[in-house]
Amino acid sequence: MTASTGLLTIDLNAIVANWRYLRAYVATAEVCAVIKADAYGLGAEPVGRALYGAGCRRFFFATLPEAVDARRYLPADAHCYVLGVVPAGQESLLQVHALTPVLSSMADVRQWRVWRAKAAGAPQCVVKFDSGMTRMGLDESELDELAQTAGGFEALGVECVMSHLACADEPGHPMNEQQQQRFAHVCERLRVSHPRLQFSLANSSGIFLGERYHYDRVRPGAALYGYAPDPEQANPMRAVVSLTLPLLQLRKLSRRAHVGYGATRSLDEGRVLAVVAGGYADGLHRLLGPAGVAMCGGVKVPVVGRVSMDTTLFDVSEVPGIDQWLGKPLSEVPLSFVVLGPELGLSEITQRNGALGYEVLTSLGSGRYRRRYLEVGDD
Repeated sequence: MTASTGLLTIDLNAIVANWRYLRAYVATAEVCAVIKADAYGLGAEPVGRALYGAGCRRFFFATLPEAVDARRYLPADAHCYVLGVVPAGQESLLQVHALTPVLSSMADVRQWRVWRAKAAGAPQCVVKFDSGMTRMGLDESELDELAQTAGGFEALGVECVMSHLACADEPGHPMNEQQQQRFAHVCERLRVSHPRLQFSLANSSGIFLGERYHYDRVRPGAALYGYAPDPEQANPMRAVVSLTLPLLQLRKLSRRAHVGYGATRSLDEGRVLAVVAGGYADGLHRLLGPAGVAMCGGVKVPVVGRVSMDTTLFDVSEVPGIDQWLGKPLSEVPLSFVVLGPELGLSEITQRNGALGYEVLTSLGSGRYRRRYLEVGDD
């Protein structure tokens, strides 16, 4: 049967290579992996298995169900962290599945303290410090109070203090230095009273801000999946994802005509339109943006009109020899549309459409695409 949906190819070799690159880059810190949101839409199970096989042992998830599910495919010696709030009454799942919660408020701390006091063999936890992002985390006075309380950290089983950078993808932003200094100030005090604590600050882009940001653990996410950690520099990460969409119809306009919903665009007589499988239900609204293009027949072809739920239209008039395929059965037309791949990389797409690389990647997870994984060793 002829495929009627796009083909999403995920190169697990490239993900592993990116993790190893970061491990060599930081040298003294442990490189963890953020595989929340189904590994940013690329498949947490195959990605997690590949990274574990490469030597990664610490994995971060956004929700408790994500982390619980990870125990199906990650061995017992993999450390799994839950970044989001664990609902009251579900703490036992952390113990059953050997998961580590990240406590981000005093309410989290109180809830965890009460439960852990009653649970024999309860897991450890991580405490998050708000160094300036003002999203989740204890402020400095709360952290000091907790650390200075007799047996405070010990009763909670705190094994690491972490924070999160707000502007790491803008290397010159003053917030980076401010957050690093706040975090360093906290670390200096806590190391005196709790010498075995670990510390973690850097995300993907934070890794490239310098050694002062590395501490004991770094937590890359997007860089593992090929996103440029510093948009102003050449991307050192290998491309991971490509997306190819199939042709549904070719048509040559016999008169000037409006194209798509809202009649927002019109094309002249003689132009050739391609109707392609894939629309905003497949994440293309975010992927393509307001000035989307695809590679077809060796040239870039533009999106015409609004992206529909299931289809997108491209002007393929400039594709060499396009007229020879008019009226042919689809099975005989060797045209496909690459909207993400070697010649249309993730960084180029985000520069064009104004979205974040994170948004583009996670939007792929909503699609009806067939998936092909290039397994480790397939190079």
